[in-house]
Amino acid sequence: MINRHSGPCEGDGDANGGYAGHSTEGIADQVKTVQPLILTSHIAPRDLEPFERLRQQHFPSDRNFLSAHLTMFHRLPGEYTDRIVETTKDIGQRNGSIAAKVSGVRHLGNGVAYSIESPQLLAVHIELRAAFMPWLGGQDMQKWRPHITVQNKVSRQTAGALYQRLAADFRPVVINITGLDLWRYLGGPWEHQTTTLFLGLRATHLISRGQLP
Repeated sequence: MINRHSGPCEGDGDANGGYAGHSTEGIADQVKTVQPLILTSHIAPRDLEPFERLRQQHFPSDRNFLSAHLTMFHRLPGEYTDRIVETTKDIGQRNGSIAAKVSGVRHLGNGVAYSIESPQLLAVHIELRAAFMPWLGGQDMQKWRPHITVQNKVSRQTAGALYQRLAADFRPVVINITGLDLWRYLGGPWEHQTTTLFLGLRATHLISRGQLP
């Protein structure tokens, strides 16, 4: 399956972003990567649908190449796909489905997103970050602020209007994250590579789902 996309992360840098702070062989690996991989959270379809609906309504149609998603890592080396997949499988075997809180509406400047909070998802990210450290570029070395974008690449005025409307109606909800999706960036499109489900026993308990507008 190919999911078209204008870049590794909408409005947040490019696939050849710089490397920050580690003198390992990963620096050379990072520079030489020509088909980066992107890792996203696999969100239960029924929980993702409200975000997708908002995205279809408010993302410019000529720039909306992707479904709604939650990016965990923006650029991993395609040369090490097998090692990356093995790492995600190991994570999947030790974690159950994760309850994540949609905690607020976030103004991106030229877009709008929903902020996501989950101690268990953060723990998974920290473990993956440690495993991927030699390969990480500057964007993935920054503090992770998980979010689901529903609008981007618009004027600040347009984004501000949507932010005000969504923030006024916002109520926290819980979404279910059931695994990890790995994608290959092909200079525009995203090509799906693998889905690793969380099959372990350390599941968090879901509370009221609530409803997005």
